[in-house]
Order: sequence, then structure tokens, then C-alpha cells
Amino acid sequence: MATYPGKDIEREANAPCAACEQATLTPAEAAAAAWAGPAARIIAVEPESPADDAGFAPGCYLTTVDGEPLRDIIDWRWLAADDVITVGYIDLDGEAGEVEREPGERWGFEFDGVLFDRVKLCRNACVFCFMRQLPDGVRPSLVLRDDDFRLSFLSGTFVTLTNLKPEDETRIIEQHISPLRVSLHASEPDLRRRMIGKHAAHGLAALDRLLAAGIEAHAQIVLMPGVNDGDALRETLEWAWERPGINGVGIVPLGFTKHQTALHESFTTPEAARGVIDVIAPFQQRARAERGGPWVFAADEFYVNAFGADTPAHIPPASDYGDYDMFEDGIGIVRSYVDEFEEVCENGLAARAAEALAARNLTARYIIGEAMQPFLDAMIANSSLAGRLVPLTVRNDYFGGNVNVTGLLTASDIAPAIKAASEEEEGTHQLFLLPKVIFNDNGVTLDDMTVQDIENAAGAPVSVVSCNPLDYLPEIIKLAQDES
Repeated sequence: MATYPGKDIEREANAPCAACEQATLTPAEAAAAAWAGPAARIIAVEPESPADDAGFAPGCYLTTVDGEPLRDIIDWRWLAADDVITVGYIDLDGEAGEVEREPGERWGFEFDGVLFDRVKLCRNACVFCFMRQLPDGVRPSLVLRDDDFRLSFLSGTFVTLTNLKPEDETRIIEQHISPLRVSLHASEPDLRRRMIGKHAAHGLAALDRLLAAGIEAHAQIVLMPGVNDGDALRETLEWAWERPGINGVGIVPLGFTKHQTALHESFTTPEAARGVIDVIAPFQQRARAERGGPWVFAADEFYVNAFGADTPAHIPPASDYGDYDMFEDGIGIVRSYVDEFEEVCENGLAARAAEALAARNLTARYIIGEAMQPFLDAMIANSSLAGRLVPLTVRNDYFGGNVNVTGLLTASDIAPAIKAASEEEEGTHQLFLLPKVIFNDNGVTLDDMTVQDIENAAGAPVSVVSCNPLDYLPEIIKLAQDES
């Protein structure tokens, strides 16, 4: 499995320069560009709110609160919590001034993004960095190597803390920016340095100081065969266990693409995957007894590779995953999906979807990556949807390597698969369904194609649907009913 900068990161990466890219700046944009500090662009104002009453409109900027710079939405929430605040602003005419609100009133502002200055960048040299394994020509936001503690708190990204300045630590503690998600990887100093670079010790020391000050953290370990697994993993988990402020540890296997030559192996064999599960088992047993939950979590791939993918019997129960806090890291996705699929079979939703498809003689072809295929195939085969919901598994040739999750599929692989399926089943009526996780907030894939682009390349209409059965089956029913 592999990850990439999420939708929020893409937006924040592009946001600071949006005004500069326009051919003609408005007076407010010009004034904001000339402003010495960060400025929060207003994109909406709630009607009849204090902001509306004061004359604010989309396109205005807030610059300060009580004289303090407004760097991000965290500053806004922190500084605007008082009943009375003074706000510096730039209006649509390019003027600057101040305005007050009455105690207890909501301001009614909606801002463009959550960062009002630039993303804090990574200064590490991680040997497993996915951003360095991308093909040439991808959009700049995908290779942006952020390491921003604010996005860790707001969006759930993982940071190393190696770029923290003393003022950053002071701010995290003062504003209690917690919990953070921290990339741990290894606790032994030399090993950690070899994995992430010369600033490794700084990040670990910063984490210790923040934990001592009451900041909590979720830790992540990217596991590399023969590097930080085995005894090194035990040592890292012991280090983390001794720090109660670390709420949990997620372990994900090394992800690698074909666009590099240094990495070529992960935990794909049953023996390798079981070895990781065996290492963490004693920690989980201890944590259940002393902390009420497993505490350390292995990504789904470890269980799939260790025990086979044709049955969910070896996947931990939902109770182990709690609120699925590490869902975006591939931890608990299979369990959640399996449980939801069983639910739709029990509550009749699956049967209703099958009936709706049968009534129009339709087959729903749901696009998935190779990682999910065995589970989904087995579940569908034993349900009323057999023969009506037929997954269309797409191999990820764009990234290659061991990248096989649905969320990292690209249009360049999806469109040919749809075209081939259309030609093979010519004369049948098929609904091609794209899970929305394939697209970012701007409606484009990782290779910068839209739904219309995919339709044009595939020569077939497609629909975008949700990613879980409780949501996509009602969408399938509606799509079937809308078919003439």
C-alpha cells in the first residue's frame, strides 16, 4: 500500500499562490499580495451575521486578530474565541482597517482553505518517500513534500517534527494542538537517521518535549523488510509504550512504485507478513489488559498476505479498530467493508439493488484495485448480487510496483479496462461505476483526467459513486431506475 498527498494537502499547496496566478488582480488581491504577513481570504459570508452586517463580502481578507497575525484556521479559532475581538482586514477596495463584534456573536466567515500562509515543507531524505517515486510530469501538488504540524492536526497527515522551530513547539503547547500524527519509523538513533536523514534526532527530541507537555500523538511506522522490522520493531514499540501520550501505533508496509530502482520488496509472502503480526501480538495482548484496546495496529495487507484474501476470518474484529482513527492508513478498511457488506445483505439492501439491476437487465461493473478483489469477489458470490454486481478489477500500471489500492488508480489504467470490458461484453447492458476516492476535490484523477475524459477514452458512460456498500447500493438502485 502507498499513500500520496491528500485532497486537503493539494488544496493548501495551491492556495497561497492562487491570486498571483490571475492575469488581473482585484484591488483586494493586490493589497493582500503586498501585505507583509499572511491573509485569510473570505469566500463566503453568512447572511445577517456580524460579518455581513459589518460589510464583509467574498473576496475580502482578514489579516490580524487583536493585532496578532492570522496564519491559519487554528489561529482563527484560538484568537476569535473571545467575546470581543478586533479584526484587521483588507476590503474589496484595497483598504485596511479594523472592526469589532458584539460579545457572543458568531462572525459568519468562511475562509479559502485552512492555511493562510505557506505549507511547511519536509527537509528529510526518507529512503521510502513515496513522493520521490512518482512518474515525471505529475501536477506539482502531488510531489509537494509537506511536513506541517498544522495539517497533521487538521487533516490527519503524518509529520516527522524534524522541521519544528522553538516557536512552533511553544505554539503547539500554548494552543494545545493535539493530537498530532507523527511518523516514528524507528526509535534507535542510528537506524532512524539512516531511514529519514540527518534531522532524525531533532524530531524525536521534539516529540519527547511535546509529550512531556501534555500533547498527545498517534504514531506511524512505515515498515521495511530487513530494516526496521523484527527486533528493531520490538525496540520501537517498547519506546513508544513507555510514553503514555502516544495513543496508538499504526504499522504500514513499505509501498514502492516502478519509477525507482532501490526498493523492490515488501511483506507480500505469508511468512514475512506473519512475522510482523507475531511481533506485535504480545504488545496488543498487554495493551488490551492495561489500556483497554490493542494500541498497536497492523495495516490490512499484513493480514491479507499472511492468511489469504479469500476469507475475512483472520481480520481483527471491529471492536479492535474503535472509531477507525487510522482508516486512511489502510488500517481497518477491509473489516469495515466486510461488516457493511454483511449488513446490506441482512437488511435487504443488496437484494433490492439486485432486483433493480435485474429489472433493467443491467450489470453493475464497480471499479476496484487488486487489493480488494479477492474479498469483494467472495462476498458478492455468496450474496443476492451475484451476477449483477461484478467488480472490474484494474491493475495499476501507472505506478506499478506493489501499488494496488483503489484510491491510487488512474484514468490511464481505468479507461482501457472499461473499454475492454465493453468490447468483451458487447450487447450487454453495463453500468460502469467509479468510486469517488479516485478523484480529488477538483474532480480529477491522479493523472489529471476528469470523468468526461475517462468516458471519451473508454467509449462508454461512467458514473461516480460512493466507496462503501451502505452508500453505493442506493446509488446503484437510482442509476438502474433512471435507465430507460
